[in-house]
Amino acid sequence: MAALRGDPNKGAYEELTKFDPGYDAGLHTHTNDVWIVGIKGAYLYKDEDGEKRVGPGDFLRVPGGHKHWSGGDKAEGALFYTAGSAKFDLVPAK
Repeated sequence: MAALRGDPNKGAYEELTKFDPGYDAGLHTHTNDVWIVGIKGAYLYKDEDGEKRVGPGDFLRVPGGHKHWSGGDKAEGALFYTAGSAKFDLVPAK
């Protein structure tokens, strides 16, 4: 992760995040909303409504407290912009 503005460990932030090919973040939630815009490859997202590929120019809002799985495309990984209005966390879910 590369911070563009703010500090995700303390409060509002904007950053670039890279997932290696096949990266698996597991099933989890975030306390606060997270906004994602794909830049390269594909950020993979799965929740109870199905699966989504967030590719270049695609937008996804992940509501705080929403259980989901995320990862990087198996061939290309993912590079994406992430923003949050409050501290970032990743809370493992069952």
